[in-house]
Amino acid sequence: MSVSVQIGLLFALATAFASVVGFLYKHRGAVESPAVDWRRPVWSSLVLFRSRWYTLGIVIAMGSWGLHVTALSLAPISLVQSVIAGGLVLLTVVADRLFAHSVTRREWIGVGLAAVGLAFLAATLEGTGDSAHSGYDGTVLAAYVCACTVLGVAVAVAADRAVHHGGVLLGASAGTLWAASDVTIKALSNDLGEGVAAVLLSPLAVVILALSLAGMLVSARSLQTGKAVPVIAVTSVAANTFTIAAGPIVFGEPMPDDTLGVVVRVLAFALVIGAAALTPAPVRAAEAEAG
Repeated sequence: MSVSVQIGLLFALATAFASVVGFLYKHRGAVESPAVDWRRPVWSSLVLFRSRWYTLGIVIAMGSWGLHVTALSLAPISLVQSVIAGGLVLLTVVADRLFAHSVTRREWIGVGLAAVGLAFLAATLEGTGDSAHSGYDGTVLAAYVCACTVLGVAVAVAADRAVHHGGVLLGASAGTLWAASDVTIKALSNDLGEGVAAVLLSPLAVVILALSLAGMLVSARSLQTGKAVPVIAVTSVAANTFTIAAGPIVFGEPMPDDTLGVVVRVLAFALVIGAAALTPAPVRAAEAEAG
């Protein structure tokens, strides 16, 4: 594995930590703010920022976004997202040790699954860790991003009509929209050599901004209508699943040549993502919400 890829994965781990901390602050702010009104998205966004907790969460999330962009520019997208998923699980253990959160048996199982998944992943790196793998075909990229966007919007519409689990469905919608944004960020990172102006003026930058803002608003609504822990979990799993899948589909990341290697790679991704779903965030967040 090249040094640049290793550095990128360290940035991915930092992204995971900052992301969850930001999420928890955003949840605290979202629940004390007026409900998001889909008919007035600008007003709803501005009202959310009246909460100091939501604003702090967004500031932390922006820092996480910067770390994520750096990670995606240095390492393959599937490896970056796998580390972020695994880091989400490890954060629960850190919260237990540093902030006296009680870690349940279910969460310890999640940590074990993450460890096994990352070990399997390391064993099947082969040619994936030799470069950032940022090259792509424009048609494939457009089709993938459009598919994720349509799916995210469809899930949001379904959530609006759902009697139960609306918050979780909105979390899945936000995660899918953010996955489309992350895939576009990865594609845009391929143009970094052309200068900052070329990157900022690229049509891809507009796509990233639109998807990021849409995901932010949907996520805020999901945190208002659902419990923090399951909503954060589903948002993370959706974002990681579709972003990891873009590695071989959009950016041509190599898969192992033999059948066993392919099975182990897929199992590794499944374990890491499953672990993130099993242990998404500190338990006390849910307890505080219930109180």
